[in-house]
Amino acid sequence: MFKIIVILSLLVLPLAAQFHPDQHYVRTTTELWERIEYNEDIVLSADGKHLQLVDDDNYGYVVFMPDTSTSPFDRGLPSWNGMAFEDDSGFKVEMRFPWNAGWSPWLTVGYWQDYIWSSYGSTSYSGGEIDYDYVVLENFTSVWQFRVQFKRSAANDPSPLLDKLSFFVSDQRTTDNADFVEILNDDPPEIFIPTTFVCQYNVDPDIGGSICSPTSTCLALRSYDIEVDALDFAQDNYDSYWGLFGIWPRAVQNAAEFGVDGAVTRYRTWSEAYDTLAAGGRVVMSVGPPLYSGHLMMLAGFDDDGDPIVHDPARQNGYAYMFNKYSLGVSWFDKGGVGYTFFNEEDIAVSSDPGEVYVATPGGFHLYEAYPNPFNPLTRISFSLESSEIVELSVHDHRGRLVETLAAGEYPAGQHELAWNAGQLPTGSYLVSLKVNGVVQVIRTTLLK
Repeated sequence: MFKIIVILSLLVLPLAAQFHPDQHYVRTTTELWERIEYNEDIVLSADGKHLQLVDDDNYGYVVFMPDTSTSPFDRGLPSWNGMAFEDDSGFKVEMRFPWNAGWSPWLTVGYWQDYIWSSYGSTSYSGGEIDYDYVVLENFTSVWQFRVQFKRSAANDPSPLLDKLSFFVSDQRTTDNADFVEILNDDPPEIFIPTTFVCQYNVDPDIGGSICSPTSTCLALRSYDIEVDALDFAQDNYDSYWGLFGIWPRAVQNAAEFGVDGAVTRYRTWSEAYDTLAAGGRVVMSVGPPLYSGHLMMLAGFDDDGDPIVHDPARQNGYAYMFNKYSLGVSWFDKGGVGYTFFNEEDIAVSSDPGEVYVATPGGFHLYEAYPNPFNPLTRISFSLESSEIVELSVHDHRGRLVETLAAGEYPAGQHELAWNAGQLPTGSYLVSLKVNGVVQVIRTTLLK
């Protein structure tokens, strides 16, 4: 999702004013386990899918090795996926950043599910702060570190689980210098994502005005035919420490408990958001003035003129609603284009035709995240097969057009790795798809030159 931003910066800014590109860094269970720097009573689950507490222990924590970005940043969007099964169990996510000759204090960026901690922890230092759920730094850095605490009240209760840590980093100047004329003239192809609509004010008379975030996320889940009760979902989304329903990572985490992979990300162009929809994803937009002081809605698609369509839970007639394109663009992109990005783990899609989306259920094989990513110009693509299969491993550009076929033919069972040299391609966003028996999995990569 962050890759198009590099292209946008090159198009609309003079050379001397190029800003650091957006970058998205994701660590899933296996990588997290392999990158532990310090471990206090945390183990890998028997199926290898989660980090959890050791048996008969009520508390533990894990510190991961520091991560380094390709380019500096001064803003960051943390999020995570996991599970908590009891009211009195959960996990708390903390981060720190280089400061002076050492590190900042550990800063709490959020928790899941109920607030069961004796102390929330620090949220600021002289070099920056966590603005509810948003990393705001006074100076640029390229390094960060995560720590996660796990807690339950009874040792015989199920342990809270952690599956994924995500950090989307940015340069604030990219937001401050958004070119809204360029954005207005961006006309993606036609696409529409239906859902079962619900207006937030109809969910509950007492909290209806405060639940745009969980209601919009509920619309995204329902578009995947996932049954979810809007009121229950909203109540689970409530952050009892801040007294808010709209904490960004909590909406993403809440969706994860319904089998949906998510992250808090940014979008800088309509075409970039189209890419996610065309690949089978969903986007929930965080918007501001002039349309709302603060609000979230689901991006439903684009009409045949490239104008955006939304499902707006604040309106009784909000299904397939169309705002003025310029006003909506300012409302979203002037606020930084923050959005929840979801992919259903059961429905991964890729398109080789900009007007066509193929949805399939992966099984018997797995396409892993590219490493490194972002990259220049070499990266490694890995996949595993449960049995010998005919495979097709292809690269598509952000419009879905075939760029290169990396592998085609029969491969034996086991894990395979191929090197991809993108030295002849321009900077930008690329989809790598693995097709086996008509089923497709896709990952996103970014080439930075």
